Amino acid sequence: MRIDLSGKTALVTGSTQGIGLAIAAGLAGAGARVGVNGRSGESVERAIGELGDGDFVAVPADVATEEGAAAVLEVLPEADILVNNLGIFGAQPALEISDDDWRRYFEVNVLAAVRLTRNYLPGMRDRGWGRIQYIASDSAVVTPAEMIHYGMSKTALLAVSRGFAKEAAGSGVTVNSVIAGPTHTGGVEDFVRQMVGDDLPWDEAQHKFMLEHRPQSLLQRLIEPEEIANMVVYLSSPLASATTGGALRVDGGYVDAILP
Repeated sequence: MRIDLSGKTALVTGSTQGIGLAIAAGLAGAGARVGVNGRSGESVERAIGELGDGDFVAVPADVATEEGAAAVLEVLPEADILVNNLGIFGAQPALEISDDDWRRYFEVNVLAAVRLTRNYLPGMRDRGWGRIQYIASDSAVVTPAEMIHYGMSKTALLAVSRGFAKEAAGSGVTVNSVIAGPTHTGGVEDFVRQMVGDDLPWDEAQHKFMLEHRPQSLLQRLIEPEEIANMVVYLSSPLASATTGGALRVDGGYVDAILP
């Protein structure tokens, strides 16, 4: 299967590390011009340095704000591919999640993606081609007791994705969400340590975490970011022209259901 994204411009939010960085690398490897986004110019330039060969555009901005979204549009007024990857997460007892925390998770994980979709979808529709994706999570379907505010935000992305797919119906633009399972990133390493302690070697800590906190996983290991990126690159391509309005799982079999 050969994926060619030459001539396409992509924006990947929150792409200075982890899954976002892997997605940026994957899209660039398929020939796309990729906007790399982070909150600071320093973090974006560092990420572009790590990415190496490829056609990258620095897009420093906090896309969780209206001002940040406007700054992105100044650098990339049009995009053929929009990957809404930006997200925050963290464990917190359910009854201790404040109103401010609830709002923050919604604004960063959901509203930022909605705002950028609202900005880029009309142009895609006018040109008759486009790809919009939302990086969701197994937590969208299996709400974790230790971070229900995060789960709520990812569940909302599934609804947002399906709704905008209807808005784009018949236009040549596809809209999908990707349900990522427990993935090996720096942030998740910190989270694993938070859940199982700091005294174990990483391999043992990862195994203990999966056994005790994610026993449903059929993969029985953390997913690598590149494995998520592979799905995103496919969905970004002309080969996925008949896939829209979907929630596609790269969850290692974590969600115990045939459908999301």
